Amino acid sequence: MADHGTGGAWDLIVTPWHLDEHIPAFPIPATATEVVRPVLPAGPVPARMNLLHRAAADVVTRADRPLVLSGDCPTSRAAVAGLQRRHRDLAVLWLDAHGDFNTPAISTSGYLGGMALAMLTGRTPGLFDDMLDLRPVPDTSVVLADARDLDPAERDALTASHVHRMPAEPAAIASVLDRLGPVPVYLHLDIDVINGAQLPGARFPSGPGPSLAQIEECLSVACATATIVGAYLACAWLPEHAGDQTSRQAITRLAVALGADLR
Repeated sequence: MADHGTGGAWDLIVTPWHLDEHIPAFPIPATATEVVRPVLPAGPVPARMNLLHRAAADVVTRADRPLVLSGDCPTSRAAVAGLQRRHRDLAVLWLDAHGDFNTPAISTSGYLGGMALAMLTGRTPGLFDDMLDLRPVPDTSVVLADARDLDPAERDALTASHVHRMPAEPAAIASVLDRLGPVPVYLHLDIDVINGAQLPGARFPSGPGPSLAQIEECLSVACATATIVGAYLACAWLPEHAGDQTSRQAITRLAVALGADLR
């Protein structure tokens, strides 16, 4: 068993889904500990997602140090709920080209993937039931890095919040994690934070941004600075690009930066 919070080995969990849609081409590393493939009955998308998230949360709960590979960001609800079952306090480091801070009230598209961080901070009551027993993470314990592509109302919501915002730069991330103190950290990364020219095929490309090498350094610095008890790589490519060689290589490099062995 890995030792919680000491930088032990990662337990690799794969959730090959985007919202409630299974991604058949999603790459499954040979080193995966478990693949989450529940049978989802027909019904409303949130209800189907809730069943998926409950299954994923149960897997995360059993893992000593979970590293989740997923096709979207909202399944982070499951990762955080699972971690909260053994960590009373938890901070969130969220690296993303988007804020994921929309809510049903302000979203212009209604896209649930754009609400993932708002879900974690308790801003989407009633969207899902309480099957996960997810406790809202306080804004003051959330660090949002990059978020260069925001909707106007989403930008206003972030401005009014107490979420820590900063560029995706290693020194800035090390500094804010130092200020948060010794609290355990959940690290979340959406691949679209990386410069779109380097990683083609993202579902929602956001153009120029940090290089893959810069993001690798951000992950390494975070692991060296904070107690990373769980991590999540949102592999938000279009389904036809999910298994591309470029996609696989990028995920392998990001995992290595976290200290994980992906093959």
